[in-house]
Amino acid sequence: MGRRAPANLKRRGPSRRERYVIAVFSEGEATEPEYFRALVNLPEIRQRAKLELRISLTGAVPLTLVQDAVASKKSQEADEYWCVFDVEWPRQHPNLREASDLATRSGVHLAISNPCFEAWLILHFVDHNAHLDNDGARRRRRDLDYQGDKHLDPDLYLPHRATAAARAKRLEERHASDGNQVPHNNPSSSAYLLVAAIERAGSR
Repeated sequence: MGRRAPANLKRRGPSRRERYVIAVFSEGEATEPEYFRALVNLPEIRQRAKLELRISLTGAVPLTLVQDAVASKKSQEADEYWCVFDVEWPRQHPNLREASDLATRSGVHLAISNPCFEAWLILHFVDHNAHLDNDGARRRRRDLDYQGDKHLDPDLYLPHRATAAARAKRLEERHASDGNQVPHNNPSSSAYLLVAAIERAGSR
């Protein structure tokens, strides 16, 4: 798939003081944007604050995604910058460590799922501790929600996001205890960090 040019994140409409803006650079072009847009549109978040989520769908690999976010961050058009991407199995994305290091140095936040975003979705329904490849994660998700690979029904997921976050944190703790880092922290997902950032921003 050809890479798209990063979306123009230049602020439009209300000034920065009136809105809290989270800029998200997403590798996935369907499921991930649908999930996070639905979260922002929940009444309990939308009605509490003027939160704006701007998602740039570049279709890029992780390092390029982070480089785009770092370049955009210089404009200071958003309050937070996030990159959402997968590790992939059995063949991982290249330069994952470089992408993570660049993001850390540049103040860009990461929501990484290993092997893919379906790992995060699975945790809304069940604990899952066994290794997953991409195909296995998608099959497991379909077994749980009976939906296709590229879209989701947010109503099936968002009510269970706190449970998913608790399960993701336990996986993270297990991998930390075992000394497993990307890409060896399979399965895992730090998507809960972006969920928390959106909920936190919505409570401002």
